[in-house]
Amino acid sequence: MGNTSKSEKVNVAILAVPDVTASALYGMFDLFASAGRDWSFITGSVAGEPRMRPYIVSAHRSGFRGGNDIWIRPDYALEGCPTPAIVCIPDFFIVPGGTCAGRFEEEIVWLHKWHAAGATLASVCSGVVMLAEAGLLDGQEATIHWAYRKSLTANYPGVRVYPDRALVVSGAGQRIVTAGGGTSWHDLALFLIGRFVGLKEAMEVAKTYLVDWHDMGQQPFASLLVARQVTDALIANCQQWIAAHYTEPSPVAAMTKLSGLPQRSFIRRFSKATGMSPLDYIHSLRLEEAKQMLETGDLPVEAIANEVGYEDASFFGRLFRRKVGLTPAQYRRRFGSLRRALNG
Repeated sequence: MGNTSKSEKVNVAILAVPDVTASALYGMFDLFASAGRDWSFITGSVAGEPRMRPYIVSAHRSGFRGGNDIWIRPDYALEGCPTPAIVCIPDFFIVPGGTCAGRFEEEIVWLHKWHAAGATLASVCSGVVMLAEAGLLDGQEATIHWAYRKSLTANYPGVRVYPDRALVVSGAGQRIVTAGGGTSWHDLALFLIGRFVGLKEAMEVAKTYLVDWHDMGQQPFASLLVARQVTDALIANCQQWIAAHYTEPSPVAAMTKLSGLPQRSFIRRFSKATGMSPLDYIHSLRLEEAKQMLETGDLPVEAIANEVGYEDASFFGRLFRRKVGLTPAQYRRRFGSLRRALNG
């Protein structure tokens, strides 16, 4: 797959469905439309020739309300749209852990049609679920927003999921591209511009829109404690207790005593109920609190370690780096900037 000539525009069909996120839908449209056009305008006052032709396609040709009640006006119906080289699926509202089974039958047939014709299919965030429902991710690697990981792992066991990555390319001919977090459509669009038009144009779009590449993946943005338990009353009682006492010494032993179970039985029951061992659960609580403290205050890292229950600051630093993907100092620099900006 080479770059296109300057006289040839790359057709990009962006699929719009009910509850679509308009920011991703129209944001991708803007980035694709910018390729080859806007950099020369802002640097030389003369717009260049667009290299890509994005358009919005939907089964609901007459228009509809998308996510946040924003009006979506498609350019084409599914049948009759120009032949796409790329098909993009933005994210849409779906319950984390759920599927879109039965919701998008027309769209799935349409996706199969263009994939079979050689188009590259790309999706972002919850939009990846539609590719999985279509069976196009069976036996393939993919990423998805960390909150939607179970939507794939629980419902589509044939998909190899890597939620720590911002972007994953897979499939025959590398024609399946998945992006993870909500704003990973930036990465997705830049990658596709680079692949189909050229690296120079992708970098120009990035500089025009001040877009950063998420080379660190999703880990620093993710909530570590995603497991919730609601059915086992005994374990729920332990969760409630540990939420207020996770800084105490020997918290697993304390929860075990509270449960009235033998230690091995308690660990097995807790893990079954929450999907995490008691110790991992406590680490997650502590690290989430540490992240909040790093984001909102200036307490030294060693003091934060002690505040959340770690006497050994070096152990805390290693654990934080392994679980979050950044050192505590790096995390503070990245995510404390908003607080500093607001405080002047």
